Amino acid sequence: MPLRRKVRGAAAGRRAAARWWLLSLAATGATVTAAAALLAVALHVSSSSSASGPASSSGVPYRLSKQPREAGELRWEQEFAPPQLASPQSRKLDGAADDSGEKRRWLPTPSRGFTPCVAPSPAYKSPGPSRGYLLVLTNGGLNQMRAGISDMVAVARMLKATLIIPELDKKSFWHDKSNFSDVFDEEYFIHSLANDVKVEKKLPKDLVKAPKFVRYFKSWSGIDYYHDEIYPLWEHRQVIRAAKSDSRLANNYLPPDIQKLRCRAFFQALRFAPPIEALGNLLVERMRSFGPYIALHLRYEKDMLAFSGCTHGLSQTESEELAMIRENTSYWKVKDIDPLDQRSHGYCPLTPKEVGMFLSALGYPSSTPVYIAAGEIYGGESHMVDLLSRFPIMMNKEKLASAEELRPFRQYASQMAALDYIVSVESDVFIPSYSGNMARAVGGHRRFLGHRKTIIPDRKALVRLFDKVDGGLLNEGERLSRRIIDIHRKRQGSPRKRKGPVSGTKGSDRFRSEEVFYENPLPDCLCQPDTPASNASLVSI
Repeated sequence: MPLRRKVRGAAAGRRAAARWWLLSLAATGATVTAAAALLAVALHVSSSSSASGPASSSGVPYRLSKQPREAGELRWEQEFAPPQLASPQSRKLDGAADDSGEKRRWLPTPSRGFTPCVAPSPAYKSPGPSRGYLLVLTNGGLNQMRAGISDMVAVARMLKATLIIPELDKKSFWHDKSNFSDVFDEEYFIHSLANDVKVEKKLPKDLVKAPKFVRYFKSWSGIDYYHDEIYPLWEHRQVIRAAKSDSRLANNYLPPDIQKLRCRAFFQALRFAPPIEALGNLLVERMRSFGPYIALHLRYEKDMLAFSGCTHGLSQTESEELAMIRENTSYWKVKDIDPLDQRSHGYCPLTPKEVGMFLSALGYPSSTPVYIAAGEIYGGESHMVDLLSRFPIMMNKEKLASAEELRPFRQYASQMAALDYIVSVESDVFIPSYSGNMARAVGGHRRFLGHRKTIIPDRKALVRLFDKVDGGLLNEGERLSRRIIDIHRKRQGSPRKRKGPVSGTKGSDRFRSEEVFYENPLPDCLCQPDTPASNASLVSI
């Protein structure tokens, strides 16, 4: 009798899981393909267990120890847990390639033995007496702020200053009122940097109302700028306030110990707050119940399209709305943008439809689980129909977590973005539709953790191919797939040296054209400890 009850319970769980999955598709208005329908039926009666994804590297801050099984988690497992979609049999339903080809699509790129090497040199000393206090006002979204904070840790070290916990941007497009401790583990941040910089939560009371120097530190500056122009200011004031934090340090040609400190701050010290990490880890586990998965950073939100002026595939009304947002946003300097020119040069994010074509051409079958790391998609589900018809197992944090689990974070853009960041870093494959701050930060973090597969679309080449498809000059199929796969063979996150400035650029354009330090911390923070030092095998692409 107990055995029969156990079997009935397992079957009920599978039925509930399949029902949940199909209802979630129906709720989005997605077209369920015949293959997906067959898959759901097979899973409804199957007793196969889900394939688990590769274990994360030890010591990664996002892989927390198993949290206590709260009532909400048990309820999710009982009522909303996804069907088991990762069995090899199910993947063959839509005509996927053989098992060897399937495995290759999920294999990480060879790391060539590169591992993090961020320990300071023997000459590196703990911080001495403080010269003064550094206040930091960050700017931008989550990942722009993370990079700025990490830079300011290094600046505080160079200035021999005490860093006050940075103030997060509350006036950006998202109007997020989160404080530092709401997004990051404040205590961990302070203690993990104790041997690098003195960090305090607040100014001493006697200095709160004292006169302060407010400075916009020069962009992409080296150590000489801070020593020669900023350091002497301590003689006149005890507090300096940095009015912006992004891009205040050069990407290259800084002392090795400063570069390693930037990596320790960005990849290690800026751990997310415990509640965010706990739910982020839970989302990863739930996504893994589908099997190996792609995290897709689908940068198709209203702010991105308005800022970039990209309107391909949008209605006239939508295009006019975006133009109005751009016109009314005072700190966006460029107002008149040619959308056709933007797209032809690869400056636009791929549309959801183009992303679907791209994933199909890379050989991923329709049974591939895809996690959408994004805010609200502009135009809602009307712009997602094509992508969902190709990849119906489309998840996001709102589908993977209950309303109760998401409630503490829902009103805070940075905290919601942090959840996407965690699931993206831990994914088997990460693909960004646009090279923004999130894409660069996640891509760099995945390099730091062992060069996990990160496929960077060549948007300029892709839109030319997709336009040929739309014009009837090229059909989807083997020919298109071969061309797209060939274009992206060397765009999958393999080890290479960080790119320098584009040849011929000068002034600020020279620095702006460099690859961002946190996007690729090689060679400063990654090394091959067991092989002779050599850059001959590195590819610059």
